[in-house]
Amino acid sequence: MTPLRDPSLRRREQPASPPRRRKHWGWGFEDQQPPHEQVEAAAAAARDHLGFPPAEVERPVPLEQIELAPSMLEPPASLAQICATDRYERVTHSYGKSYRDVVRAFRGRFQNPTDVVAHPADEADVERVLAWCADAGAAAIPFGGGTSVVGGVEPPGDRPSVTIDLRSMDRVLDVNRVSRAALIQAGATGPRLEEQLREHGLTLRHFPQSFEFSTLGGWIATRAGGHYATLHTHIDDFVESIRALTPRGLWQSRRLPASGAGPSPDRMLIGSEGILGVITEAWMRLQAAPRFKESAAILFDSFGSGARAVRALSQSGLDPSNCRLLDGEEAGLTGAVPEGTTADPRPALLVLGFESADHELGPWMSRALELCEDHGGRVRPSTRKRDGRGESETAWRDAFLQAPYLRDTLVAAGIFVETFETAVTWDRFDELVGTVRERTRQALGGDGIVTCRLTHVYPDGAAPYFTVLAPARRGDELAQWDELKAAASEVIAAGGGTITHHHAVGRDHRPWYDRQRPAPFAAAVRAAKGAVDPAGILNPGVLIDS
Repeated sequence: MTPLRDPSLRRREQPASPPRRRKHWGWGFEDQQPPHEQVEAAAAAARDHLGFPPAEVERPVPLEQIELAPSMLEPPASLAQICATDRYERVTHSYGKSYRDVVRAFRGRFQNPTDVVAHPADEADVERVLAWCADAGAAAIPFGGGTSVVGGVEPPGDRPSVTIDLRSMDRVLDVNRVSRAALIQAGATGPRLEEQLREHGLTLRHFPQSFEFSTLGGWIATRAGGHYATLHTHIDDFVESIRALTPRGLWQSRRLPASGAGPSPDRMLIGSEGILGVITEAWMRLQAAPRFKESAAILFDSFGSGARAVRALSQSGLDPSNCRLLDGEEAGLTGAVPEGTTADPRPALLVLGFESADHELGPWMSRALELCEDHGGRVRPSTRKRDGRGESETAWRDAFLQAPYLRDTLVAAGIFVETFETAVTWDRFDELVGTVRERTRQALGGDGIVTCRLTHVYPDGAAPYFTVLAPARRGDELAQWDELKAAASEVIAAGGGTITHHHAVGRDHRPWYDRQRPAPFAAAVRAAKGAVDPAGILNPGVLIDS
């Protein structure tokens, strides 16, 4: 099966000036959007590959044709230099990058655009912006890379709003080689912070799918998951201390390797999604760049047998850095299983990898492969690689990083594409995955594709990640999304899973998050917000109601 990817995605030579701008409706930069005829060709190939009937390829509403309500706020003279109210700034800061965000922006629908975008250069600017928002009764929405897929940065609509874009605060301020830690500003994107750490021979090594555009502050605020499939699966594991500004003053924790001194101030900010303060910088635990790598690809006759092997791996103490199990359909769509594989159903594929800055990894990989073989796994010939990626790992990684770009083409092609994830204990795993597949297909009317992969694994459970592809109901995509989201979320909640493992809560997951959390805990969070944000200006509508 030819892998599902967009052949029009080619890097182009960039002009020296003006600076590159992000697309106003989708993923990436404006100069990365291919000509319409290339989009048409790629869209036709995608629909044919998926078995969907041909459909018209639409064009996004141009930026200049988008109608916006007039801004309800005028920045004071003292903040005018760091604030913007032009069309481009307001449009590109009003949504994140979920499917429903991309569809609305594609069609030029901005019902509640942000009123002002502030670009603070330092903490003093952030303080002044927060004070202005409090005085004006405006919502203050912290904004990093704008890559939220759960409605985490959308203006509330019931009051004026100011989006605080932190990307100018993007420096590595200090590196402590003795403790192997660095003080990094919250607006640093993944590439930006890694570039600065590389000069010191160190790395944070946190690579979410949004790595190219998302920021450190966003990772912390949303408890982002990274590329490690075991052990250090979330940004939590790399946080040493956090500094944030609240309407009531500075929130800064002490740098410590660990502490038993009561509830952790860092833990309250990690996953707080901007409701308690604006994260401005953090001390992060670093690592030496890996010198040794081993990878292999293992085939299983079924997703279930592969999952049992993954459970054995997760409970073995081997702690592989990569342990992604793809069901047969996803493996075929991404090209991780090459053409010529004729088994029906297609075999599931485990992409397995180890890495270390200290030691050779042969014994770890050999034992891991024995565990896989115990559960019927077959190592694909020539896929075991040392100090490099194998063919399957490269294909899966390329498809993984390209997916947000491809989605833009699928939206234009009238293809509904959504992803959702959860985590569940192993004793509930098989039933939950099976039920989610069944109910999701029912919500699609039986007309679509539902694939599953395991993104992160733990000794007591795993994080299944589902991808849905179906013909879109043109003009009614948001209702289609609502129906699918409700069906999938209800099954996850009933099956004992979490409403989100690493995509955060935002506004999209609120109904199910409200049911998942204990009521006394909700009251405690509400009280904490009241203490640091008495006017309720910080990202209202996310996590709790003020």
